[in-house]
Amino acid sequence: MSSNNNIAVSVTKRESFYPWVVVGLLWVVALLNYLDRQMLSTMKPSMMVDIAELQTATNFGKLMGIFLWIYGTVSPFAGMVADRINRKWLIVGSLFVWSAVTYTMGYTTNFQQLYWLRALMGVSEALYIPAGLSLIADYHSSKTRSLAVGIHMTGLYMGQALGGFGATVASAYSWQQTFHVFGIVGIVYAVVLVLFLREKKTDNKTGEANNLTEKPNLLKGLALLFSNIAFWIILFYFAVPSLPGWAVKNWLPTLFSGNLKIDMAQAGPLSTITIAVSSFIGVIFGGILSDRWVQKNIRGRIYTGAIGLSLMIPALMFVGFGHSMFHVMAAAFCFGVGYGMFDANNMPILCQFVPQKLRATAYGLMNMVGVFAGAFITNLLGKSTDAGHLGRDFALMAAVVAVALFIQLYFLRPKTNDFNDVS
Repeated sequence: MSSNNNIAVSVTKRESFYPWVVVGLLWVVALLNYLDRQMLSTMKPSMMVDIAELQTATNFGKLMGIFLWIYGTVSPFAGMVADRINRKWLIVGSLFVWSAVTYTMGYTTNFQQLYWLRALMGVSEALYIPAGLSLIADYHSSKTRSLAVGIHMTGLYMGQALGGFGATVASAYSWQQTFHVFGIVGIVYAVVLVLFLREKKTDNKTGEANNLTEKPNLLKGLALLFSNIAFWIILFYFAVPSLPGWAVKNWLPTLFSGNLKIDMAQAGPLSTITIAVSSFIGVIFGGILSDRWVQKNIRGRIYTGAIGLSLMIPALMFVGFGHSMFHVMAAAFCFGVGYGMFDANNMPILCQFVPQKLRATAYGLMNMVGVFAGAFITNLLGKSTDAGHLGRDFALMAAVVAVALFIQLYFLRPKTNDFNDVS
């Protein structure tokens, strides 16, 4: 009898720890998700030697743009699929396909081959985020959900940062070998997920059903989402900070170089490392704060996200108009912390307004508007840079974020920590 009790206790402990195992397993997937997409941008000089079409900025822009437009377009469908099939196999399949695409890129010999592989990568990578975040949200209660999501988001930041070393590896070996190595790493890790990742089972009143038993009707689910005013507010709240978020990813090194009068070789690492470190601090601090605050106040997650947006407003102004190293670096650090706090709470806030069985669909739609906002602002700031107004337009984004902050605080009033009304 004692032996059976010890086994039961051991199993219970393992099960209680497994939600964090899921975060750890998916952290690596998140890292590879951003690493594989970012490598191409840093390896352009090495690839131009063998693929002449990449020597023109127009062609390279097309190569980067096709990923964003495909990724954004597929995201809502990815969420709908994730709400209807086993998410473990969707994640495994997504990782395997984009890793195989990465590996295949090492064999490309012309622009057209790269273009279509980049498009396929956009499809396969879009399938991951809604499934991964909804799985983490299901495994974690309101007491740990923001911290779990925040830790997962650091994987994306790390992948983005490591993607910058693609050029370093390519110069030491070759761009072909770089694609091959990281492609193989992803394929092998897909096997690891097959062995250790599990779909989340949730009991219904009879204790027999899991989250795949009752699949939400597609049209009914979309009608439920779009008739929910809170969801429209969340879409806007997510899209607006995505404007400066993507602006920082794509244009901050250029702004650093211009405002501080330093070489791009110095401005690039200085800006990306500052944002990566500060965002890491922001998601961890924002996750812990939100999880504790929401236990005492139902709007704790809303207020934590609002603090993040509040930090971004002055940061954008000082980044845009600052000309001293101290002002620009401090502003960039402040922006990263604020954006991290915002990033850690998007899915947890969504969980307060959207039923469990529609969360992947909802996040897929959020991801779409965020990526499309990124594509829009990237193009706009390119024209702004040519006109000499990059700093001014960075600062102007602060006004748009302020509007999002006001709307979020005024309209988002959750009634529960975990919305599960699926009727």
